[in-house]
Amino acid sequence: MNPKSQKTAVIIGAGPAGLTAALELLRNTNIKPIVLEASGDNGGISKTVNHNGNRIDIGGHRFFSKSDRVMDWWLNILPVEESALSESGIDISYHNKTQTIYPKETQQGQRDDDDVMLVRSRTSRIFFGGKFYDYPISLSVKTLSNLGLVRTVKIGVSYLWAMAFPIRDEKTLEEFFINRFGRELYNTFFKDYTEKVWGVPCAKITAEWGAQRIKGLSITKAITHAFKSALQGITKNKKKNVAQKDTETSLIEFFLYPKFGPGQMWDCVARDVLAQGGEIHYHSRASLIHAGANQVSAVEYEDSHGKTTRLDCDYCFSTMPIRDLVKSFSPEITGEVRDVSDGLIYRDFLTVGLLVNKLKVHPDRGDPGEIIPDNWIYIQEPHVKLGRLQIFNNWSPEMVSDPEKIWIGLEYFCNEGDAFWSLSDEEIIAIGIEELASIHIIDEQDVVDSVLLKMPKAYPAYFGTYDQLPVVRERLDRLENLFLVGRNGMHKYNNQDHSMLSAMASVENIVNGRTDKNNIWEINTEEEYHESK
Repeated sequence: MNPKSQKTAVIIGAGPAGLTAALELLRNTNIKPIVLEASGDNGGISKTVNHNGNRIDIGGHRFFSKSDRVMDWWLNILPVEESALSESGIDISYHNKTQTIYPKETQQGQRDDDDVMLVRSRTSRIFFGGKFYDYPISLSVKTLSNLGLVRTVKIGVSYLWAMAFPIRDEKTLEEFFINRFGRELYNTFFKDYTEKVWGVPCAKITAEWGAQRIKGLSITKAITHAFKSALQGITKNKKKNVAQKDTETSLIEFFLYPKFGPGQMWDCVARDVLAQGGEIHYHSRASLIHAGANQVSAVEYEDSHGKTTRLDCDYCFSTMPIRDLVKSFSPEITGEVRDVSDGLIYRDFLTVGLLVNKLKVHPDRGDPGEIIPDNWIYIQEPHVKLGRLQIFNNWSPEMVSDPEKIWIGLEYFCNEGDAFWSLSDEEIIAIGIEELASIHIIDEQDVVDSVLLKMPKAYPAYFGTYDQLPVVRERLDRLENLFLVGRNGMHKYNNQDHSMLSAMASVENIVNGRTDKNNIWEINTEEEYHESK
């Protein structure tokens, strides 16, 4: 297939899964990876965009995983800043041995002193009715006071009812939420926001999304975690461990974060791929996949000048959306497989970056001039389209060029080509400013700079023809040398660590000569990959 003795793997996409696959191939095999990236950036949705010296993290990426392998992998690329360890009191020895703070990897790309991870505190809250609520919801005095006696009683009664009479054989996301939080709390804090994210009723979304994203979280878990945290707070000289193995992912208190945002991690990985002999072609969109009965033989791609190039390959890794992948096959895939893939739905994403002089909201305690501590805020106000608000200063001080200013990201969920997506940049930015002012978080005159970023196919949806996805999976898995990895590659709402694990498992299958791909699809469903224990 390949005239040279060295085998090649074409990898479609330079996001976390694609770049992980490339580096793992170079570290563990004699296979040369050739990465095709349609954009000019590394990291996919995990990239960092620089606008006038201010950096945007698209979606917010906490570097935290229950997988020791992923934590080791990240720290091998970007070690934790020494001062961050001493100041935070965090222990990074998350398994039976202590991780070397500055591990050395052969054939690394260029590094400097700023190529490090920071230890960051996690604070996320809900903004509802003009008030802040802990996320996940806690039954603190402030929460109960904000809710009021009548609503609190209703929440308590409906939760007890859900515990006593749970919905059997839950099928929808609505049933998933009600079983864990009760109908009243679901209607108050989950229903409107989730439907804002997905654009369809929770009753039309499969319960699998809840199992994928929040798994074992419930009121009981949240209360137990709050009690443990309070107990640890009065325990002297006890270091907190970065693994937080016994903590639900939604409840973690701190995480690692690259100094200049998540894109810094993937830029470093890309440099390592190039340093070890791999190739990365930017502005190169995979356009045609040549396949026989059980093998992919070649991938054609089109560059920014419209030139088409064919790459013969021994292996192919795809992180591109399944809907696009199936359309690209030669000979063409038709029938039920094509119908199901065409029916897969994606939710798209916009971020409005605003540089402001100050926020109108301030911390509950301390200097009113200080910035609120949140990494992000879930906006539950039903009269605005805004879904979530990021405060980039709190992810890393290096995300904002002027420490006297506040750099925020307004996140909107929509469908590519719909009325909102199709507005001009100026119109969308103006709506963002107006909405944020309407809920009294900023004054419009305090905005000094702005930018709009669009991210299509950010979220693979768990409706449409999703329940028939096994039909597509079975057909594509017949191609022994094709590996579907990553969030869109598997049409699976993975975190970046699960996307990386899918790539790692795929490379292991090649090394071990394994053609059964069940181990790849089981990632984030098997107990060992769960975010809960």
